Amino acid sequence: MEEGNLDENTLYLGDYLVSPGESAVWELKIARLPSGTRIKMPIYVFRSHKPGPKILLSGGLHGDETNGIEIVRRLIKSRYLSDLECGSVVAVPIMNVFGFLNFSRSVPDGKDVNRSFPGRRSGSLASLTAWNLAQKIIPAVDYIVDFHTGGASRTNYPQVRFTTGDEKSKELSHLFAAPLSLPSAPIKGSLRWYAGSLGKSVLVYEGGESMRNDEHVIEEGINGVLRLMSGLNMTMHPVTLPDKSYRLSGSSWIRAPKSGMFRPFKSSGDAVAAGETMGIINDPFNAYEALVKAPKSGHILGHNNISLVHRGDALFHLGIEE
Repeated sequence: MEEGNLDENTLYLGDYLVSPGESAVWELKIARLPSGTRIKMPIYVFRSHKPGPKILLSGGLHGDETNGIEIVRRLIKSRYLSDLECGSVVAVPIMNVFGFLNFSRSVPDGKDVNRSFPGRRSGSLASLTAWNLAQKIIPAVDYIVDFHTGGASRTNYPQVRFTTGDEKSKELSHLFAAPLSLPSAPIKGSLRWYAGSLGKSVLVYEGGESMRNDEHVIEEGINGVLRLMSGLNMTMHPVTLPDKSYRLSGSSWIRAPKSGMFRPFKSSGDAVAAGETMGIINDPFNAYEALVKAPKSGHILGHNNISLVHRGDALFHLGIEE
């Protein structure tokens, strides 16, 4: 294809053209299993006849984070994406098919796809997966909502993170209106980092924990996408407004002051005041105890579910309100 033939209503995924007004499913070939079975990444495309924003909804970049997969799946099944007023939606329920098959965050070689962008065609499995996404999907869209959950026995409250200094992604976060939103710097090698280098604005939605579906998290994610699309005039369907939406200026981790058995008094989503006791750590023989206190007032973005902790372990992720 020649660049001169492109206009604002053209949408190519690699060399695959999806015309205005068309809905399509394209199976992107990634690699093979050792058995020889071909692994494909199904990509769903929904297009209005009218030009407008092109949004990517991406789930399962970490294969064990099923809440995001379920959010994208339900949106595909709904009537909302097939009835667009303008623009286009590209929906990928599972970006890391290998991780999903192995109940794993990473691919079988142990590498993280979300630290492998822009990837290489001749690279490792994680690098190859990232290369396919970087070359064939990301350039086709304007905005991205990338769905994730907490990991390593951590639960995240529904939240969106936008890129520090990117006013467009901040504006998108206001339209999404998650219960919590905050700026954060993208990590080198991540999808958000690479997409940002191409001038794409990205929201990262975090909610729940790996390998567990959480209806509250799923519903908040779906409603946030519908609010975002409504704010961009892509849909005229009624949307559900959030009960509360807090804008945070930053965050920090509260860590264990001692090793022992951790008993939390607070959980993700709770508001806390400076100096408030958030939990307690005891040794198994009652020789000592240590209170875990909030250093500042704010809202709990995420918490650790592990009952046995070492000194310095992350216990609460505290967001500071603007």
